[in-house]
Amino acid sequence: MTNTTLTPGVVPGRLPPEAYAANFADVAPPLDAHEAKVAADRCYFCYDAPCITACPTSIDIPLFIRQIQSGTPDAAGMTIFHSNIFGGMCARVCPVENLCEGACVRLEAEGEPVEIGALQRYATDDIIASGIHPFRRGPATGLRIAVVGAGPAGLSCAHRLAAKGHDVVVFDAHAKPGGLNEYGIASYKAVDGFAAAEVEWLLGIGGIELRQGQALGRDVTLEALRGEFDAVFLGMGLAGVNQLGFDAPHVRDAVDFIAELRQTPDLSTLPVGRDVVVIGGGMTAVDAAVQAKGLGAQSVTIAYRRGPERMGASRHEQDHAATSGVRIVTNAAPKAVGADGAVEFTWTRDLPDSVMMNTGETTRIAADQVLVAIGQRLGAMPEGLEIEGGRIAVRGAGRTSVPNVWAGGDCATGGDELTVTAVAQGRDAAEDIHELLTGDAPVDAPRVVMAVGAAG
Repeated sequence: MTNTTLTPGVVPGRLPPEAYAANFADVAPPLDAHEAKVAADRCYFCYDAPCITACPTSIDIPLFIRQIQSGTPDAAGMTIFHSNIFGGMCARVCPVENLCEGACVRLEAEGEPVEIGALQRYATDDIIASGIHPFRRGPATGLRIAVVGAGPAGLSCAHRLAAKGHDVVVFDAHAKPGGLNEYGIASYKAVDGFAAAEVEWLLGIGGIELRQGQALGRDVTLEALRGEFDAVFLGMGLAGVNQLGFDAPHVRDAVDFIAELRQTPDLSTLPVGRDVVVIGGGMTAVDAAVQAKGLGAQSVTIAYRRGPERMGASRHEQDHAATSGVRIVTNAAPKAVGADGAVEFTWTRDLPDSVMMNTGETTRIAADQVLVAIGQRLGAMPEGLEIEGGRIAVRGAGRTSVPNVWAGGDCATGGDELTVTAVAQGRDAAEDIHELLTGDAPVDAPRVVMAVGAAG
């Protein structure tokens, strides 16, 4: 990690103390009971609801909204958790405009979708805040499963396996569980330590042992785990970060910047530049840019090498960045860092068939801090596994090329760097692991994921 405190112009405490609280307040405050009732009343309760199909975890959205409408939000929360045990975090971070709300019939009819994300948060928050876990474990099976990675995929898998009576040991490289939810998203999306509280609540089912500071390839090996456990699930995400190759003291990874911000108790101690340039076009780039602005940077620019329609960040996220004072420059490919710290870019043009052409024209953007957000990759390659496109190759519900080893989330093919997709893949892999180890259902038979336990 670059020591930005030694970089001229990158200093902490750019703002008065009260400004930090305002800049990092909840970006989407929760609905109250009346607001939730009004929002629920707008649902058409479609029989063949496109919002369900658009949700990677297939939550029965019309059902939980009807339960809110009828005055039973706890029942609505349980409907959500049966399909998505991370329903609270997904309500905060899902790009709903591209998923459930983007498919909402109300959007086409009136131009405004039902507030599905906000209603999901309303239904789940009180259950999590109670600290009481509503699922019970099934009868003990005597089987032990290792899960590598305590992020959304790993913990979703672990919870579903624990609910079925298996004993689960989760190995994670970080000091705290949560993965991307804890270290990788903007703090204004999950305020007041919500990520940690949600994990603690999830672990309330029992049967899950956490072993922190344990990295695959460094502290544990896949071969050793296969020898000790009946099955292994790999959900360690993408630990490596793609590099631009710019050797300058004011250039650092946006991932590290966000992780440091998420873990600091005092935002005024974090150094930030006066002129910040973020290179990249995804959600990480937007999160880093908006938070740099919130820390007091006077000028923040996101520079992306292709056109705006090719950016990984949703239109909603791009608009949020713009309204936060972030400038977005597109069709600008980074070329070099000058002696004065400024970044030189080559203007590009998008051509058909995803071809990008350099025009030969250049521009320079002043910078005393540069945050690089151009994607992540696998860290240590797990031994013996087939790799496809830089990720672990999987088929079906996460089966890898090695017997009794599954994978899901960002580290596996099919992962799209969304919390909700990781949750779905971890859940489905757990069902497949259970079927294979116990023979409760034909291995290759289609199945519907059912409730993981009974409400207690």
